[in-house]
Amino acid sequence: MTEKGNNTIEDNFKKLSIQVGLNGLSFCALDTISKKILAYENIPFKTTSTPYLLLKELKDVLNAQNLANTSFKEVMVVHKNGFFSMVPKPLFNKEELPNYLKFNAKMMANDLVVFDELDNHDLVNVYIPYANVNNYVFDLFGEFTFKHNGSVLVSSLLDYASSSTGSYCYVQIAEREMELVVVSEKKLLFYNYFEYNTKEDFLYYLLFSLEQLGLDREQVQLRLFGQIEAEDELFQLCHTYIKNVSVFIPPHDFHWQEPSNEESIDFSVLNSL
Repeated sequence: MTEKGNNTIEDNFKKLSIQVGLNGLSFCALDTISKKILAYENIPFKTTSTPYLLLKELKDVLNAQNLANTSFKEVMVVHKNGFFSMVPKPLFNKEELPNYLKFNAKMMANDLVVFDELDNHDLVNVYIPYANVNNYVFDLFGEFTFKHNGSVLVSSLLDYASSSTGSYCYVQIAEREMELVVVSEKKLLFYNYFEYNTKEDFLYYLLFSLEQLGLDREQVQLRLFGQIEAEDELFQLCHTYIKNVSVFIPPHDFHWQEPSNEESIDFSVLNSL
Protein backbone atom coordinates (compact mmCIF):
# COMPACT_ATOMS: atom_id res chain seq x y z
CA MET A 1 0.00 0.00 0.00
CA THR A 2 1.32 3.49 -0.83
CA GLU A 3 0.35 6.91 0.48
CA LYS A 4 1.11 9.87 -1.74
CA GLY A 5 1.57 13.48 -0.76
CA ASN A 6 2.81 16.75 -2.21
CA ASN A 7 6.01 16.90 -0.17
CA THR A 8 9.15 16.98 -2.29
CA ILE A 9 11.63 14.32 -1.26
CA GLU A 10 15.26 15.24 -1.86
CA ASP A 11 16.93 13.04 -4.47
CA ASN A 12 19.30 10.89 -2.41
CA PHE A 13 19.97 7.24 -1.80
CA LYS A 14 18.83 6.82 1.79
CA LYS A 15 15.99 4.54 2.76
CA LEU A 16 14.24 4.43 6.11
CA SER A 17 12.33 1.45 7.50
CA ILE A 18 10.21 1.89 10.65
CA GLN A 19 8.48 -0.97 12.43
CA VAL A 20 5.72 -0.09 14.90
CA GLY A 21 3.86 -2.27 17.37
CA LEU A 22 2.30 -2.02 20.82
CA ASN A 23 5.21 -3.91 22.41
CA GLY A 24 7.95 -1.80 20.85
CA LEU A 25 9.30 -0.11 17.76
CA SER A 26 12.47 -0.14 15.71
CA PHE A 27 13.98 1.65 12.75
CA CYS A 28 16.81 1.22 10.28
CA ALA A 29 18.33 3.75 7.88
CA LEU A 30 20.21 2.43 4.86
CA ASP A 31 22.43 3.87 2.16
CA THR A 32 21.12 1.89 -0.82
CA ILE A 33 24.20 2.50 -2.95
CA SER A 34 26.90 1.38 -0.53
CA LYS A 35 24.52 -1.05 1.27
CA LYS A 36 25.68 0.49 4.55
CA ILE A 37 23.36 0.56 7.56
CA LEU A 38 23.60 4.14 8.75
CA ALA A 39 21.50 3.84 11.92
CA TYR A 40 19.49 1.23 13.76
CA GLU A 41 17.65 1.07 17.07
CA ASN A 42 15.18 -1.28 18.71
CA ILE A 43 13.03 0.11 21.54
CA PRO A 44 11.04 -2.49 23.51
CA PHE A 45 8.25 -1.17 25.74
CA LYS A 46 8.13 -2.30 29.36
CA THR A 47 4.37 -2.81 29.13
CA THR A 48 1.97 -3.13 26.22
CA SER A 49 1.26 0.34 24.89
CA THR A 50 -1.63 2.02 23.06
CA PRO A 51 -1.69 3.51 19.55
CA TYR A 52 -1.61 7.00 21.09
CA LEU A 53 1.46 6.30 23.25
CA LEU A 54 3.10 4.39 20.39
CA LEU A 55 2.89 7.51 18.23
CA LYS A 56 4.30 9.67 21.02
CA GLU A 57 7.24 7.31 21.42
CA LEU A 58 7.85 7.28 17.65
CA LYS A 59 7.92 11.07 17.52
CA ASP A 60 10.40 11.21 20.40
CA VAL A 61 12.69 8.62 18.80
CA LEU A 62 12.72 10.19 15.32
CA ASN A 63 13.40 13.63 16.79
CA ALA A 64 16.14 12.34 19.10
CA GLN A 65 17.88 10.60 16.17
CA ASN A 66 17.39 13.67 13.92
CA LEU A 67 15.57 11.45 11.41
CA ALA A 68 12.52 13.72 11.37
CA ASN A 69 14.67 16.37 9.67
CA THR A 70 16.37 14.00 7.21
CA SER A 71 15.33 13.48 3.60
CA PHE A 72 14.90 9.91 2.37
CA LYS A 73 14.41 8.56 -1.10
CA GLU A 74 12.09 5.89 0.30
CA VAL A 75 10.27 5.43 3.59
CA MET A 76 8.68 2.14 4.66
CA VAL A 77 6.42 1.62 7.68
CA VAL A 78 5.91 -1.94 8.91
CA HIS A 79 2.87 -2.48 11.14
CA LYS A 80 3.24 -5.28 13.67
CA ASN A 81 0.03 -6.52 15.29
CA GLY A 82 -2.38 -9.43 15.45
CA PHE A 83 -5.13 -7.70 13.45
CA PHE A 84 -4.63 -9.61 10.22
CA SER A 85 -5.82 -12.55 8.17
CA MET A 86 -3.76 -14.33 5.52
CA VAL A 87 -6.05 -15.19 2.59
CA PRO A 88 -5.31 -17.46 -0.41
CA LYS A 89 -5.44 -15.24 -3.47
CA PRO A 90 -8.11 -17.32 -5.32
CA LEU A 91 -10.45 -16.72 -2.36
CA PHE A 92 -9.73 -13.00 -2.02
CA ASN A 93 -12.33 -10.32 -2.77
CA LYS A 94 -11.34 -6.75 -1.99
CA GLU A 95 -15.00 -5.84 -1.46
CA GLU A 96 -15.10 -8.14 1.60
CA LEU A 97 -12.12 -6.87 3.59
CA PRO A 98 -13.82 -6.50 7.03
CA ASN A 99 -15.29 -10.00 6.75
CA TYR A 100 -11.82 -11.54 6.69
CA LEU A 101 -11.05 -9.99 10.07
CA LYS A 102 -14.29 -9.99 12.05
CA PHE A 103 -13.73 -13.43 13.60
CA ASN A 104 -10.17 -12.91 14.83
CA ALA A 105 -9.89 -9.16 15.55
CA LYS A 106 -11.91 -6.72 17.59
CA MET A 107 -12.89 -4.06 15.07
CA MET A 108 -14.18 -0.53 15.46
CA ALA A 109 -16.57 1.08 12.98
CA ASN A 110 -13.91 3.56 11.83
CA ASP A 111 -11.04 1.08 11.48
CA LEU A 112 -9.20 1.24 8.18
CA VAL A 113 -8.82 -2.23 6.64
CA VAL A 114 -6.19 -2.64 3.92
CA PHE A 115 -4.31 -5.48 2.27
CA ASP A 116 -0.90 -6.52 0.95
CA GLU A 117 -0.49 -8.83 -2.01
CA LEU A 118 2.40 -11.24 -1.51
CA ASP A 119 3.96 -11.32 -4.96
CA ASN A 120 4.68 -14.77 -6.41
CA HIS A 121 3.02 -16.57 -3.48
CA ASP A 122 -0.73 -16.37 -4.28
CA LEU A 123 -1.46 -14.87 -0.86
CA VAL A 124 -3.11 -11.67 0.34
CA ASN A 125 -2.68 -10.32 3.87
CA VAL A 126 -5.71 -8.34 5.09
CA TYR A 127 -5.00 -6.18 8.15
CA ILE A 128 -5.62 -3.04 10.20
CA PRO A 129 -2.67 -0.59 10.25
CA TYR A 130 -2.03 2.04 12.90
CA ALA A 131 -3.73 4.94 11.11
CA ASN A 132 -2.31 7.60 13.43
CA VAL A 133 1.23 6.45 12.66
CA ASN A 134 0.55 6.52 8.92
CA ASN A 135 -0.86 10.05 9.18
CA TYR A 136 2.20 11.25 11.09
CA VAL A 137 4.66 9.68 8.64
CA PHE A 138 2.67 11.15 5.74
CA ASP A 139 2.92 14.63 7.25
CA LEU A 140 6.61 14.19 8.00
CA PHE A 141 7.98 12.57 4.85
CA GLY A 142 5.27 12.78 2.21
CA GLU A 143 5.09 9.72 -0.02
CA PHE A 144 5.74 6.43 1.77
CA THR A 145 4.89 2.75 1.63
CA PHE A 146 3.46 0.60 4.39
CA LYS A 147 3.00 -3.12 4.91
CA HIS A 148 2.07 -5.56 7.63
CA ASN A 149 4.92 -7.29 9.40
CA GLY A 150 3.50 -10.69 8.43
CA SER A 151 3.64 -9.78 4.76
CA VAL A 152 7.36 -9.02 4.95
CA LEU A 153 8.11 -12.02 7.16
CA VAL A 154 6.19 -14.62 5.15
CA SER A 155 7.37 -13.38 1.75
CA SER A 156 11.01 -13.30 2.83
CA LEU A 157 10.94 -16.76 4.41
CA LEU A 158 9.13 -18.30 1.45
CA ASP A 159 11.75 -16.84 -0.86
CA TYR A 160 14.49 -18.15 1.39
CA ALA A 161 12.93 -21.64 1.54
CA SER A 162 12.40 -21.85 -2.23
CA SER A 163 15.39 -24.16 -2.57
CA SER A 164 14.64 -26.29 0.51
CA THR A 165 12.66 -29.49 0.94
CA GLY A 166 11.04 -30.82 4.10
CA SER A 167 9.16 -28.98 6.85
CA TYR A 168 10.52 -25.92 8.61
CA CYS A 169 9.07 -23.98 11.53
CA TYR A 170 10.49 -20.48 11.83
CA VAL A 171 9.85 -18.55 15.04
CA GLN A 172 10.74 -14.88 15.28
CA ILE A 173 11.05 -13.90 18.93
CA ALA A 174 10.71 -10.36 20.27
CA GLU A 175 9.70 -8.73 23.54
CA ARG A 176 6.61 -10.69 24.71
CA GLU A 177 5.90 -11.63 21.06
CA MET A 178 6.42 -14.65 18.85
CA GLU A 179 5.58 -15.19 15.20
CA LEU A 180 5.33 -18.67 13.74
CA VAL A 181 5.83 -19.39 10.06
CA VAL A 182 5.63 -23.02 8.98
CA VAL A 183 6.82 -23.89 5.48
CA SER A 184 6.59 -27.39 4.00
CA GLU A 185 7.85 -28.32 0.55
CA LYS A 186 8.21 -24.62 -0.30
CA LYS A 187 4.56 -23.84 0.56
CA LEU A 188 3.18 -21.84 3.48
CA LEU A 189 1.27 -24.04 5.92
CA PHE A 190 0.81 -21.62 8.78
CA TYR A 191 1.47 -18.10 9.97
CA ASN A 192 0.34 -16.59 13.25
CA TYR A 193 1.28 -14.02 15.84
CA PHE A 194 1.13 -14.66 19.60
CA GLU A 195 1.81 -12.61 22.70
CA TYR A 196 3.33 -14.53 25.61
CA ASN A 197 4.42 -13.77 29.17
CA THR A 198 6.23 -16.93 30.28
CA LYS A 199 8.40 -19.57 28.66
CA GLU A 200 5.56 -22.04 29.26
CA ASP A 201 3.24 -19.83 27.18
CA PHE A 202 5.82 -19.81 24.40
CA LEU A 203 6.19 -23.59 24.47
CA TYR A 204 2.42 -24.13 24.48
CA TYR A 205 1.84 -21.99 21.38
CA LEU A 206 4.71 -23.68 19.58
CA LEU A 207 3.85 -27.30 20.39
CA PHE A 208 0.10 -26.86 19.94
CA SER A 209 0.63 -25.29 16.50
CA LEU A 210 2.86 -28.17 15.40
CA GLU A 211 0.36 -30.69 16.75
CA GLN A 212 -2.56 -29.10 14.90
CA LEU A 213 -0.54 -29.16 11.68
CA GLY A 214 0.27 -32.85 12.19
CA LEU A 215 4.04 -32.26 12.09
CA ASP A 216 6.41 -34.80 13.60
CA ARG A 217 8.63 -33.21 16.26
CA GLU A 218 11.36 -35.67 15.33
CA GLN A 219 11.38 -34.48 11.70
CA VAL A 220 10.47 -30.79 11.61
CA GLN A 221 13.34 -28.28 11.54
CA LEU A 222 12.78 -25.58 14.16
CA ARG A 223 14.63 -22.36 13.44
CA LEU A 224 14.54 -19.65 16.09
CA PHE A 225 15.64 -16.08 15.42
CA GLY A 226 15.29 -12.57 16.74
CA GLN A 227 15.94 -12.12 20.45
CA ILE A 228 17.30 -15.62 21.04
CA GLU A 229 20.66 -17.36 21.41
CA ALA A 230 21.60 -21.02 21.72
CA GLU A 231 22.55 -20.51 25.39
CA ASP A 232 19.14 -19.09 26.30
CA GLU A 233 16.73 -21.02 28.51
CA LEU A 234 14.02 -20.74 25.87
CA PHE A 235 16.25 -22.41 23.27
CA GLN A 236 17.12 -25.25 25.64
CA LEU A 237 13.46 -25.74 26.52
CA CYS A 238 12.56 -26.11 22.84
CA HIS A 239 15.35 -28.64 22.42
CA THR A 240 13.77 -30.78 25.16
CA TYR A 241 10.67 -31.35 23.03
CA ILE A 242 11.89 -30.91 19.45
CA LYS A 243 14.84 -32.79 18.01
CA ASN A 244 16.17 -30.38 15.39
CA VAL A 245 16.53 -26.86 16.79
CA SER A 246 18.90 -24.16 15.62
CA VAL A 247 19.36 -20.40 15.70
CA PHE A 248 18.53 -19.00 12.27
CA ILE A 249 20.71 -16.15 11.02
CA PRO A 250 18.94 -14.66 7.99
CA PRO A 251 21.29 -13.87 5.11
CA HIS A 252 21.63 -10.32 3.80
CA ASP A 253 24.12 -8.22 1.89
CA PHE A 254 24.04 -5.11 4.09
CA HIS A 255 26.85 -4.03 6.39
CA TRP A 256 27.29 -1.51 9.16
CA GLN A 257 28.82 1.89 8.67
CA GLU A 258 30.59 1.24 12.00
CA PRO A 259 31.38 -2.10 13.70
CA SER A 260 28.33 -3.43 15.55
CA ASN A 261 26.19 -6.50 16.12
CA GLU A 262 24.47 -7.08 12.78
CA GLU A 263 22.49 -10.05 14.10
CA SER A 264 20.55 -7.73 16.41
CA ILE A 265 18.59 -6.11 13.56
CA ASP A 266 14.96 -7.11 13.34
CA PHE A 267 14.36 -9.49 10.41
CA SER A 268 11.28 -7.66 9.12
CA VAL A 269 12.91 -4.24 9.35
CA LEU A 270 15.94 -5.47 7.41
CA ASN A 271 13.91 -7.28 4.76
CA SER A 272 11.65 -4.30 4.13
CA LEU A 273 14.61 -2.21 2.98
